Amino acid sequence: MSRLMLGRTLERICKAVLLLCLVHFLIMMILYFDVYSQRFDIFSRFNNGRGANSSRGPHHYYYNFSSGRPNTTFASYLATADHLLPSTKPEVNHTPPTPKPLPPCPEAPPGLVGRLLIEFSSLITLERVQRENPNVTEGGKYTPPDCRPRQKVAIIVPFRHRDNHLKYWLHYLHPVLRRQKIDYGIFIINQLGEDTFNRAKLLNVGYTEALKDAEYDCFIFSDVDLIPMDDRNLYHCYDQPRHFAIAMDKFGFRLPYAGYFGGVSGLSKKQFLKINGFPNEYWGWGGEDDDIYNR
Repeated sequence: MSRLMLGRTLERICKAVLLLCLVHFLIMMILYFDVYSQRFDIFSRFNNGRGANSSRGPHHYYYNFSSGRPNTTFASYLATADHLLPSTKPEVNHTPPTPKPLPPCPEAPPGLVGRLLIEFSSLITLERVQRENPNVTEGGKYTPPDCRPRQKVAIIVPFRHRDNHLKYWLHYLHPVLRRQKIDYGIFIINQLGEDTFNRAKLLNVGYTEALKDAEYDCFIFSDVDLIPMDDRNLYHCYDQPRHFAIAMDKFGFRLPYAGYFGGVSGLSKKQFLKINGFPNEYWGWGGEDDDIYNR
């Protein structure tokens, strides 16, 4: 009797559980179809461009889907329309900052070393000169990076058949000029052929050609075989024409005669124009420097 009652009780419980599962399944199906219909309605509104709920709102931005780009999601189209939205990002200033003006170069540069050891026993090549002066640009030009030069100096060198002299001259002069904080360019004026040498005419040519290159206001005219023995002998121009080579070793470090103005001299542009440049009629070595002294 008790077994029969227990069996009926279990049967009722199983039926109740089965009924509960069926009800749960029906509820889930109803919810599923309701959500699906809402999602379909949302996408159909976007695809048709209109719908029952077409009031303006924060999403009231449209992109033309007929742009000929297949398989593009709605998210990507919405991203492409961002340029229509009011910008909330702060504007970025891409203008580079104005560099601070450099101070003027000192009249007495602090990096000068004074007396120099000049010797000609080591082999000098143009490749070595270039390697030892990486900041000197093509054409023998240099500008101090840390100060504003007071003058722009053109160094004019008359030249012919002195290749070895030129290598030593460049080897010693470039470091000296850089320590002197000079904005300079070097012009080697070569006379071709074997005719009589005309130093003065080459200097005039160098002056003219240098001004085609830049607005130089100071001109140093130097022989290729003269190297300064002290870097405190500044290659600048002054109120009066300046003779730099006043003490040469071959003359016992004294002037060969009073009024000697040869070797290395400096004139400003104004001074050069005032004396009408160098005289062209002097052929061979000598004479033109005495003429300049008299002028």
